[in-house]
Amino acid sequence: MTETEQLLTTLNSSRDFIRYCYSKMMEQKVYFGHGHVSALDEARQLVLAALYLPWDADEMVLDGTLLETEKKRILGFMQRRIQFREPLPYIINEAWFMQMPFYVDRRVLIPRSPIAQLIEQEFSPFLQADPVNRVLDMCTGSGCIGIGLAYAFEQAHVDIADISAQALQVADINIAKHEMQDQVSIIQSDLFEQVCEQYDLIVSNPPYVDKSDLVSMPAEYQHEPALALGSGDDGLDICKKILAQACDYLTEHGLLVVEVGNSEVHLMEQFEQVPFTWVELPEGGNGVFVISRAQLLPFASLFQ
Repeated sequence: MTETEQLLTTLNSSRDFIRYCYSKMMEQKVYFGHGHVSALDEARQLVLAALYLPWDADEMVLDGTLLETEKKRILGFMQRRIQFREPLPYIINEAWFMQMPFYVDRRVLIPRSPIAQLIEQEFSPFLQADPVNRVLDMCTGSGCIGIGLAYAFEQAHVDIADISAQALQVADINIAKHEMQDQVSIIQSDLFEQVCEQYDLIVSNPPYVDKSDLVSMPAEYQHEPALALGSGDDGLDICKKILAQACDYLTEHGLLVVEVGNSEVHLMEQFEQVPFTWVELPEGGNGVFVISRAQLLPFASLFQ
């Protein structure tokens, strides 16, 4: 009897498979960086998703006997996650951002930005523009930040921009999913190249992984599009381009918000004279700065 045949015979309920998946994840030292930090929580979501059930399904469903087809689907999901190290959101085509579900696949980075915390606070106390009429999400990927901004600023029009046509296909799915077609518009653009408006708020989670970190990242990250991760030796190639041009696209009281992650140290070392405000995030996360147009304008030429 093969191992698969043995599992199909001895594991009968969702609870059985959750326990087994949990054990295998711990045994194989699977890396958790795309949502859950707990192997047990991820095992539960994987098993239930394979059964077309929500992650918070009632406990009563966990002890029901599974069909062989259901068991095989769970084992297929487990193989992708544990053997091939594919992130769970790609397997189930769903990631959560700001307590909301978004469609994702390998065309886009999996949402996980701490900028979500700032959106929920409507960028207080940093944002001075009142009212906020136009907002730009630069390097949008799945569109999660831009859609989150549309929820936060209900009266504003939000443009979401990305160089990748494939990423924007996913963003379009999410705009429809959240019924934001009247408030959110897509722009395919290499940064500001095709952008024509001025904005009260520009938010960006651009590629920012430096060369050293890119090489040492866990296998799970190798499934994400390289275009959305690396940005030169210091991780700042794209960030510098945004800083060089942003003043031309910000209103008088406009605010720029950018996430640079661990490349924060490189930006601080190279441009210590620039008055970035590094945000302390209550739920954790680092490498997010805010800077107003007035603060950035005297230093914009440094980034050319």
